[in-house]
Amino acid sequence: MRVQVAIIGGGPAGLLLGHLLSQASVDNIVLEQRSREYVLGRIRAGVLEQGTVDLLTSAGLARRLHKQGLVHGGVELCFDGSRHRIDLHGLTGKNVTVYGQTEVTHDLMDARDALGASIVYEAANVSVHGFDGASPRVRYEKNGQTHEVECDFIAGCDGYHGVSRASVPEASLRTYERVYPFGWLGLMADVPPVSHELIYSNHERGFALCSMRSPTRSRYYVQCSLSDKVENWSDERFWDELRRRLDTRAAETMITGPSIEKSIAPLRSFVAEPMRFGRLFLAGDAAHIVPPTGAKGLNLAVSDVRLLSRALIEYFKEGSAVGIDTYSERCLRHVWKAVRFSWWMTSLLHKFPDTGEFGQKVQHAELEYLVGSVAASTSLAENYVGLPS
Repeated sequence: MRVQVAIIGGGPAGLLLGHLLSQASVDNIVLEQRSREYVLGRIRAGVLEQGTVDLLTSAGLARRLHKQGLVHGGVELCFDGSRHRIDLHGLTGKNVTVYGQTEVTHDLMDARDALGASIVYEAANVSVHGFDGASPRVRYEKNGQTHEVECDFIAGCDGYHGVSRASVPEASLRTYERVYPFGWLGLMADVPPVSHELIYSNHERGFALCSMRSPTRSRYYVQCSLSDKVENWSDERFWDELRRRLDTRAAETMITGPSIEKSIAPLRSFVAEPMRFGRLFLAGDAAHIVPPTGAKGLNLAVSDVRLLSRALIEYFKEGSAVGIDTYSERCLRHVWKAVRFSWWMTSLLHKFPDTGEFGQKVQHAELEYLVGSVAASTSLAENYVGLPS
């Protein structure tokens, strides 16, 4: 089999790239290690930047998003028992939209089906070859048979643990990483959100976040130890701890209920440079990971795909290699800004085991400055709604 672009990974990044290329009549195939049901079952965040919503809209992928997504013009910061609203729209003219990553993936799968484009689920033992030359290939196994895809380019959209980045020679790759000394314990429940906008809380007991998926489904988080176990947290214990970390009004009005999902996620910052190796390109989590505090993970993947799709379309339709030659540099400029913001938000809101009272005092001073200064609030708002890529 031969295509122009072989895409490894059938999550949002790979599916969106495939859709944009197919719309431009660039032949492609998507290879996904897991089943369709497994991919749709993954629980992920879903705060979409204005630029992400605009791209999905222009690509004809936002019908359900505009119908079901929750448009937010602000976020709330909670500390010292009080909440302070950052007016995102008033400060930037932009909003964010809450729409779960699972729903984005569902829309992308439906769109690929409608186009009749190729996607292979449960593609086992995927391997990439020849990307340092003129004839790259991707091999995979399906139903006991080995298949080979010849292509012009390979797009690695297969996540942090995928084969794409792992196939790059160690001497050609430089990585930067910070692992944070805590995790997030998340609980999802079919209860109305405690607030119509997200609440980020800094508390002496640790960070907490009140988020949502819909007007009737809430997603809540509390900072926890990396050594903690989900089974140690009954629903009752979780709700009690969350209340302690919020202001009185939120604690008293919160509606609780049985969890439908509960998990602990570690936090890390990670960047791999460069994001192009010959005819292999990395996009999304294959190239970078950010802590979820700044709501940047999915949005960064979309930003990568926006640049990569344009570069590949330009190459095939206009014969220009400018886009693919500058892809890595352009992506990384944007990536590092998002990494900085996510690190800053994480540092501002969490309790770190090694900073003690001094660190807490500095956090408190920064929070007071942030909510009391229009310039500081604007800086947060500009980064939260998304910087131009």
